[in-house]
Amino acid sequence: MSESTALGGVPVTELVERFGTPLYVYDGATITDRYRQLRERLHPAVRMFYSLKANPNISVCALLHSLGASAEVSSLTELVTAERAGVPAEDIMFLGPGKSRTELTACLKGEVTLICESFGELALIDELAAELGTTARVVLRVNPSFAVKGSGLTMGGKPRQFGIDETALLAESDLAGRHPSVRLRGFQAYLGTRFLSEAMIAENTARILDLAERLGRHLAVDLEVVDVGGGLGVAYFAGEQDLDIAALTDQLNPVFAAFHARHPQTALVMELGRYLVGHSGTYAVQVRYVKESMGERFAVADGGTNHHMAAVGIGSFVKRNFPMRLLNRDSTAEPVKWNVTGPLCTPNDTIGKAVELPGDLRPGDVVGVDRSGAYGPTASPVHFLSHGYPAEVLIHQGEPRLVRSRDDVESMLAAQILHDFR
Repeated sequence: MSESTALGGVPVTELVERFGTPLYVYDGATITDRYRQLRERLHPAVRMFYSLKANPNISVCALLHSLGASAEVSSLTELVTAERAGVPAEDIMFLGPGKSRTELTACLKGEVTLICESFGELALIDELAAELGTTARVVLRVNPSFAVKGSGLTMGGKPRQFGIDETALLAESDLAGRHPSVRLRGFQAYLGTRFLSEAMIAENTARILDLAERLGRHLAVDLEVVDVGGGLGVAYFAGEQDLDIAALTDQLNPVFAAFHARHPQTALVMELGRYLVGHSGTYAVQVRYVKESMGERFAVADGGTNHHMAAVGIGSFVKRNFPMRLLNRDSTAEPVKWNVTGPLCTPNDTIGKAVELPGDLRPGDVVGVDRSGAYGPTASPVHFLSHGYPAEVLIHQGEPRLVRSRDDVESMLAAQILHDFR
């Protein structure tokens, strides 16, 4: 067995034989290393929250919580996932611009901190908390007036559904007084995602901390919590470079230290999703057919964009491939360009365009899409053409563990209701 034909120390042939394909494999050692490397270098006043949206698998969440991570959730199911993974309510924050009454009520009953994204939501939280005879724990999400720098996908600094505009908050005079069943705990700003510049992350963080201080003074809010967001990136494409954690923390820690000296009682929060789990995952598909069409080679596999929509390059003007490789065997054949496609009846089902793979690629081979631990099946149209979810496996201390069963015909039809129209 060579390193290239194993995942997490387990031969790919063994994984395929036990769990089949298509298959997501997460290396627990990689997740652990990513968390610990940052935790060991990051200022101790900063709490690390795992953003379940990146990968909401309950075992992935449980592993990160066992390492010390808190949880940031965005739906009722994610909230229950975090709770069942062992995360206590005081270590959970719930955010999202369109929370339902049911979700808000669950957070209020469980004393989970809510990140509030609009004045209308704040009024509803106050109303529900009064009905329950409790006091809501609320952090206000701010949409800053300043422009965001260095983000692959901006989520603030422009007209957005996220957060309350900085100018609108500065126009308020008695926000707390008008919401007596709410305890305003602080502020959050999430500016964007896929940041790959250490300097830009440090600059954006400094500006968020300054914003929180100004708003805290204006609204007379004791800064119990300041959440600087996150968005630390993963390098997927040619020409990109992963963050240097030593360089990042060397620039970030003085910013946090200065703020902490002024506000020693304030809990500083950083939200991390893709950064913690992205490197850990491999999406493995088995080649069913190889063919040539008008001078191009095609490898038609048993899984595609229905499980890995991120590989399509959504949001990019130019289609770029995630790193891909042959997994089940070593090959000395000269690399040639292959289009790797899935089983869907759409030309868009291409997870790799002109990917360099061995020229002797053949049916039965297993191709892997690396760096696929974030925004995989749950960010994809898994039920398109009724193929269903793939299996998911987490390798922990060298042992592969099934952490999500593969959908089958009966599981996919179970929620449907057949009526007799005769």
